[in-house]
Amino acid sequence: MTDQRIYNFNAGPGALPLPVLKEIQASFLNFNNSGMSITEISHRSSYFDDVINDAVERAKRLLGLDDQYHVLFLQGGASLQFAMIPMNFLSGDESADYVNTGTWSTKAIKEAKIQNKKHVVVASSEDKDFSYIPGEISFSKDAKYVHITSNNTIKGTQFADFPDTGDIPLIADMSSDFFSRPLPMKKFSMIYAGAQKNLGPSGTCMVILRKDLLATANSDLPSMLKYSTFAEKNSMYNTPPCFGIYTIDLVLKWIEEEMGGLEKIAAFNKEKAALLYDFIDASNFYRATARPDSRSLMNVTFRLPSEELEQKFIKEVTAKGFGGLKGHRSVGGCRASIYNAATMEGIKALVALMDTFQKEAK
Repeated sequence: MTDQRIYNFNAGPGALPLPVLKEIQASFLNFNNSGMSITEISHRSSYFDDVINDAVERAKRLLGLDDQYHVLFLQGGASLQFAMIPMNFLSGDESADYVNTGTWSTKAIKEAKIQNKKHVVVASSEDKDFSYIPGEISFSKDAKYVHITSNNTIKGTQFADFPDTGDIPLIADMSSDFFSRPLPMKKFSMIYAGAQKNLGPSGTCMVILRKDLLATANSDLPSMLKYSTFAEKNSMYNTPPCFGIYTIDLVLKWIEEEMGGLEKIAAFNKEKAALLYDFIDASNFYRATARPDSRSLMNVTFRLPSEELEQKFIKEVTAKGFGGLKGHRSVGGCRASIYNAATMEGIKALVALMDTFQKEAK
């Protein structure tokens, strides 16, 4: 650890790259020789134009996007998107398909229900406590869109490959694994992600939206709930979350210039996850909760032999400078969120500590 920082395994807000934090620190009082903090500059200024345009351009380069996609920055987190998607893209008798892989998928389905929008849950892993990703999904022929959650922070599962929906637009909530690996963007009509897990601070949601899907959106909606409002104004219809966008830009710069792009960061993430999963699998003390073929590279969920030992483990590791290892309150257990910013040093230190704990507990 440096600068008295802990090893941060929080699920969200999650760890940010240390070089990004240092750049923020260095320029916080006087951003780009403006004499103002990034939190003070006008979103209508050339200073902020440079920030948001650079973030858009970097996102497009990293994902290989052409001009058929909008890159938007919205507020309200991914949770607002749960409501905006059916609001914008379903009308009358139109129906959408949803794949239910856990809490966040369930919440997205709930928002469609609240609006009385027609929808079909075409696949679910609820039968085994959401411990796997459903395969061989049959989609409705007349679905307006298909909605999936690419990574599930609470249950520790992740789509390794994405379904082929043919001509049906595929929409994905990627809040916890966005920009952690290359994506087959031709499969997607829309991707969205709350920034606070892998991209930046809380308060900003990044939306990547294909223009042909946007053209089908309902127009009789409040201005702030229409995607077209933000697409037409480069995300600046009203004052956007400027600091969040600035931090996202720095994280994208770090991925592109320091980590070498999405293929290299994907390889790094696989290496980190393998180190932790291999240790857990070799142990008869720890137990991974997700099925091996569905395991997340971002959120490693595991249990100990008893809840009493889990509580003792959390208490001891927290005292030793390891934060965020307590499982989500809805499921208990333990969870290590190892997003892009998690270091190999931190993973190795965690494995060593887990090894010591199991030896002392036996």
